[in-house]
Amino acid sequence: MKGDYAQGKGTFLKKRKLGKSGIEVSTLGLGYLEIGGRWTQLGVDIHFGKVSDAESIRAIQWALDQEINFFDTAANYGAGHSEQLLDKAIAGRRDELVLATKTSWRDKASALRLLEQSLQQFNTDYIDLWQFHNVSTFEAYNQLLSTGGAMEIAQEALKAGKIQHIGISTHSPDVARKAITFGHFETVMFPFNFVTQEPADDLVPLAREYDVGFLAMKPFAGGMLQDANLAIKYLLQFDNVVPVPGIEKNEEIEEIVEIVKGEWELTLQENQQIANLSAELDTLLCRRCGNCMPCPQGVRIQQLVNLPALLKLWSLDRLVNLKWVTDAVDGAKYCVECAGECEQKCPYHLPIRDMIADNLMLFERMVQSEPGLE
Repeated sequence: MKGDYAQGKGTFLKKRKLGKSGIEVSTLGLGYLEIGGRWTQLGVDIHFGKVSDAESIRAIQWALDQEINFFDTAANYGAGHSEQLLDKAIAGRRDELVLATKTSWRDKASALRLLEQSLQQFNTDYIDLWQFHNVSTFEAYNQLLSTGGAMEIAQEALKAGKIQHIGISTHSPDVARKAITFGHFETVMFPFNFVTQEPADDLVPLAREYDVGFLAMKPFAGGMLQDANLAIKYLLQFDNVVPVPGIEKNEEIEEIVEIVKGEWELTLQENQQIANLSAELDTLLCRRCGNCMPCPQGVRIQQLVNLPALLKLWSLDRLVNLKWVTDAVDGAKYCVECAGECEQKCPYHLPIRDMIADNLMLFERMVQSEPGLE
């Protein structure tokens, strides 16, 4: 299943094609960045803490030197700062990379405005891969494809050469299946890791059948998995999947590069470790499909069940200053311990009510242990 080897600046990095798009990308991409304290996202889930722009630029350029050529962001990450910073990092090297970005807008006019903004911020004439971001309900999906929807501008931009390929990201397996078989999406981005193994039996084979590139978001299960060797090697077993690893430090990029450059075959011991961890975490991992929502009482279920993952990715002092986090925590008091409607709707049978109660206790304990955060 291994891809071809391509010689570069002192390294050999495996390459894969993103389905019928024909785009050849590195098996490892570059993702989330904490740039100057701003939360932004560069395609494949990398977290650097609060680093300076200069440090981020050096990291991106180092990645390019290792032939990491897939960079994915969005026009609205960091109020546009993400695209601007990536543009500085790739100055003079545009032809070395696949440039991907996203829009969250579903209507044609708004999507066009954001596309033009991306082209301007990247100082480029074209985007290699333009994706519709987090289309996780059929309402959003249908709006996207309706008359006056964002797909219309995508098709027009494709003909004009402003974009080269069209993709979609989603947390809904049902929407993903529809998108894969639709015919006009060349890539799909979906959560996939050795705890969330469901795509291995369904979406990944379906994407192969329809020749759609599969971008695996959350290979570390939103920070729940700590062993990079297991997480990355598991995904490399699937020859039509490009993993989107989430890491916290620049050195970890180097660690993952070494994993990608090495042997991918999992040993019996590694397979057993994966089985053990998967069994342990399976009933505690929210896939963020959104099926549990909306709560009749207005409880923000997804934010609350994902509090442990957020605490691993971000500092506590930052979380208590994010309004959507504090609103979710404050709103938890409206949970009336009903018959568990959310749990009945969860396709993964998570004990949502217990998770919310446990996570709130954990969060409150941590806040109380930190002077000045209460």
